[in-house]
Amino acid sequence: MAIKPTEDRVVVKPNEQETMTASGLYLPETSKERPMVGKVVAVGPGKRLDNGTTVKPSVKKGDSVVFGKYAGAEVEIKGNEHLILRETELLGILEK
Repeated sequence: MAIKPTEDRVVVKPNEQETMTASGLYLPETSKERPMVGKVVAVGPGKRLDNGTTVKPSVKKGDSVVFGKYAGAEVEIKGNEHLILRETELLGILEK
């Protein structure tokens, strides 16, 4: 199943959480926090304004983005967790 977001929505695959600290300690599942960085896997056509024009999104497929801890809606696509967010919920684009 593939998903095509509508309007200014973006589908993001969150990065995997680390299971071990830099010093070699393993982290239990209960101490892990939800990741706030991920990769854009799909982008909608853009936000439609009141006058009927569409504003293109500022992100594209493949961008690494930062988002709020509790932003978006969680969905499962092909057995993997993804988030669907509005473009305004994205906090920034990570540059390489």
